[in-house]
Amino acid sequence: MPNPHTTDTFPLAGHPVWRMGYGAMQLAGPGVFGPPKDREAALAVLREAVAQGVNHIDTSDFYGPHVTNQLIREALHPYPADLVLVTKLGAVRSSDGAWLPAQEPEDLERGVHDNLRNLGLDTLEVVNMRLMGDVHAPSEGSIEKQVTALAELQQRGLIRHIGLSNATRTQIAEAQRIANIVCVQNHYNLVHRADDTLIDELAGKGIAYVPFFPLGGFTPIQSSALTDIARTIGATPMQVALAWLLQRAPNILLIPGTSSVGHLRENLAAASLQLSGEILAQLDAIGRADAQA
Repeated sequence: MPNPHTTDTFPLAGHPVWRMGYGAMQLAGPGVFGPPKDREAALAVLREAVAQGVNHIDTSDFYGPHVTNQLIREALHPYPADLVLVTKLGAVRSSDGAWLPAQEPEDLERGVHDNLRNLGLDTLEVVNMRLMGDVHAPSEGSIEKQVTALAELQQRGLIRHIGLSNATRTQIAEAQRIANIVCVQNHYNLVHRADDTLIDELAGKGIAYVPFFPLGGFTPIQSSALTDIARTIGATPMQVALAWLLQRAPNILLIPGTSSVGHLRENLAAASLQLSGEILAQLDAIGRADAQA
């Protein structure tokens, strides 16, 4: 495994996972729909990720649909003993690729069986309940029905651990009264800091926080400033954004996605990038910058 320096590991569902993981979404075709343009390249990315020490892969059977899970199975099954596969439920795809809510208990059970079949598993290690809300932000509303359904599937031995995706603090608390929540996957990055307090609260409870859209929501001014900082330290903007997340809190687990082996290696190299106090201050200034400045 590569030397993760200060990024080391964090427990996810009782497993020490390297904090630099991999998200499989981009392995599907355009719009996360249909097969990849180059199937062999997609398989190579998955195998290279594991060869480089990645032992946390994020996926879903609605990526494709079915495509990424089938690729993961072809590339990696039988799975390494330390590999944690995290999938998610809550949506299905229409024939034209639209994302449709699938949040009823029968939808969730069907989704669990789809994931089991396509991944070649008898039990799913971690299942995130993907709450629809907005694409980039959660919205309030009870999730008791969904979490109760997952807890029942857990009691039947089909799921070992439960997580949440696109959830509010209120929803997390509601879910925790029903089942043990091992991870939260929300939109968070250098400039989208709505979950700052939540991340620290979860860290205190030993719960992993998995940010998505590590470069999502940047204004052109902010992107330009990030590019300038990255250039001064000989890194890419994505590497700097990922390194900042790793240094932000010890419970942050990253799942950057790519369909390129070269880009994968660039992303993983961010785990070795140490940002100085001066650079961190400059990055924080970007995060505070007014979009109209």
